[in-house]
Amino acid sequence: MRGLYLSVACLGLATVTTAGSTTPAGAVCSVFDKRPCAPTVCSVYQRRPCIPQYDPPIGQDLRLTIESPPAVGVAAAAQSDSNAPDDEHKLNTLSAMFEALRRCWVPPPVAESRPGMQMSVRLSFKRTGEIIGEPRVTYSMPNTPPEVRDAYHRAIIAALERCTPLPFTNGLGGAIAGRPIAIRFIDNREQP
Repeated sequence: MRGLYLSVACLGLATVTTAGSTTPAGAVCSVFDKRPCAPTVCSVYQRRPCIPQYDPPIGQDLRLTIESPPAVGVAAAAQSDSNAPDDEHKLNTLSAMFEALRRCWVPPPVAESRPGMQMSVRLSFKRTGEIIGEPRVTYSMPNTPPEVRDAYHRAIIAALERCTPLPFTNGLGGAIAGRPIAIRFIDNREQP
């Protein structure tokens, strides 16, 4: 029992010592500080100095899944010249941006398609709504014939060209600029 009281007392002393050595929450950290800037976790059983403990980031990347609309929706989307939002209506949220990208997707014709085909691309936007560089294909269903893969790639590029430049507000444009976005396209139309 005495060992338990001694452990609790040492743990309390270590906590007080650690709390005194960190920079206050409102202070600005500098590389010239002799104290750590991050909250630390220490143990009375460790002989080494305290090391900052960070959890792995959750949800730091943007992911979007776009499923093919039914055949009637594809025909209506193919007839319209532009699915991009009008200039008066600026995109202010991520969900509005994702919805604008979903509206632009027109899958390849049924003759060139494959049931259940999936392809993913990775891209980034400028703050003006233009795409930085060329979208990079990161996944294509295995054992897909090259001509089918090319048809889906052309459809994805056409959809992105149809949408861009996206009309971002200044706030969303600044927040989204340069951040990678992974978009997965799924063709789940029923084949005749």
